[in-house]
Amino acid sequence: MSSDPSAGFGLYIHWPFCQAKCPYCDFNSHVVAKIDQEDWANAYLSEIDRVGRFSNQRILNSVFFGGGTPSLMDPSLVERILDKVHETWPLANDIEITLEANPTSVEASRFSGYKQAGVNRVSLGIQSLNNHDLKVLGRLHSVEDALNALEIARSTFDRTNFDLIYARQDQTLSDWSEELQKALSFEPSHLSLYQLTIEENTAFGDRFAKGLLRGLPDEDRAADMFLFTQEETAVAGLPAYEVSNHARQDQESKHNLIYWRGGDYLGIGPGAHGRYSIAETRYATETVLSPSAWLDAVRKTGTGTSVEDVITKNDQATEYLLMSLRLAEGCDLDRINDLAPNLISERALENLLADGFVEMTERRLVVPPSRRILLNKILEELIC
Repeated sequence: MSSDPSAGFGLYIHWPFCQAKCPYCDFNSHVVAKIDQEDWANAYLSEIDRVGRFSNQRILNSVFFGGGTPSLMDPSLVERILDKVHETWPLANDIEITLEANPTSVEASRFSGYKQAGVNRVSLGIQSLNNHDLKVLGRLHSVEDALNALEIARSTFDRTNFDLIYARQDQTLSDWSEELQKALSFEPSHLSLYQLTIEENTAFGDRFAKGLLRGLPDEDRAADMFLFTQEETAVAGLPAYEVSNHARQDQESKHNLIYWRGGDYLGIGPGAHGRYSIAETRYATETVLSPSAWLDAVRKTGTGTSVEDVITKNDQATEYLLMSLRLAEGCDLDRINDLAPNLISERALENLLADGFVEMTERRLVVPPSRRILLNKILEELIC
């Protein structure tokens, strides 16, 4: 099979603009002086028309506004997009519509407008509950701003997530313990907790290459923070359902589960990626990165897509394995064998099972929580 229909079908909409570029961020985000939201409305609606022509028989399970900073979008623009979504696809009764937001007071005041537009889940990029570290991370908000936005979000939306970054410069395990306990004291239903990673082509990446990014934790301290995070969130009733994502029962992100379970999703907007299946063929799509070039492409050629490639069965199986083993539920070995029977090394699998690095139940392969920190090494061993 090209994709698992039970994994769901989603729409990702990329808003490429931010108020400032964070030094750790390698996403396709841009700072500009002026945004013509009418131009962007026309482009998004045109793209929804285009992708809807080959997918409008599918039931849509999720919509995700990512970025960039989608909370810079006018609520009226979000409403127009979601009205078009309603016209284009049949929607699941429990459709999840998420919008990423930064917790400044100006953006928080827009939350009621987003709810009226149809958004039912918000994801706040809080990143730290320490004012000094927020400045180091290039964030424009304070802890007070973050907590105010969180309060407004929780009173406005049924479902709220917020992100934190740990393993930051000069951060100790005790520091992180205090911060995590504060986050858990708000009794969240979903938390995204990421280790700081230094990416190329970012300000942090440039500083790191020059030896100027000091105070980063060594591997042992970072590992201690990861394992502590898994233990404390589980005790608090938010176990990791994915390596960096924690949720109470039935509060997992439906949209992100589509990615990790190898489902289909359409990506529109500058730099958006997509995966979709027609009959037995699965496609990978990419869009033009530059916001202005993407707008021009949509206006002049009728599409913002720059790449549309057929994914081979072997690549489908590899991608599914890489993504699904991030999940607590693991991967379906029969699905992998249907796509690429020789992808997994049987000898490596036997050794990993014997040593407790992976577990198998009813043809599902799972990496236990204590071993997920070694996931990359496990995957290297598994794939022939």
